[in-house]
Amino acid sequence: MKPPGAQRAEAFVRAFLKRSTPGMSPQAREDQLQRKAVVLEYFTRHKRKEKKKKAKGLSARQRRELRLFYIKPEQQRYSLFLPLHELWKQYIRDLCNGLKPDTQPQMIQAKLLKADLHGAIISVTKSKCPSYVGITGILLQETKHIFKIITKEDRLKVIPKLNCVFTVEIDGFISYIYGSKFQLRSSERSAKKFKAKGTIDL
Repeated sequence: MKPPGAQRAEAFVRAFLKRSTPGMSPQAREDQLQRKAVVLEYFTRHKRKEKKKKAKGLSARQRRELRLFYIKPEQQRYSLFLPLHELWKQYIRDLCNGLKPDTQPQMIQAKLLKADLHGAIISVTKSKCPSYVGITGILLQETKHIFKIITKEDRLKVIPKLNCVFTVEIDGFISYIYGSKFQLRSSERSAKKFKAKGTIDL
């Protein structure tokens, strides 16, 4: 007489074997178990793959409506952005492995053209619009077509890149930016190949 626990275990094993080997008769199953081990099939439930929705960024129109890049009049002060300029200078020095007197100007020019210019002091040296020439300030915002700079007089100026030549100076090195060839977003410039010298018809 088998104890109740053993009977339940035997009944469970027989039922499990029957489910695992549905194509075999009871006698064939017994013969199989007497001779060799049986690899029982394992049925997995297929989980439905949920499509991950990619987060969409704000459109240019939405950014304008939210005024994300709007600089309030009380914040349009040159002195507020001087620390940003100091950070930019250190960033360029690190990028150029130190600006030494014997550093090749062509190397600095190539690095600056691909660098982030937010915080740089830039000047308009040539332009088809005479009123832009001579404007100097710290670059606060750059888009594909314009520079926004704050002057020492605490005036926010919007300068188009087209038909303008800009200069950027750091530690005695002067780099020229030909705006007509520079109509890219700052994030796109790292993959752009610039010519050694640009041209502008004035």
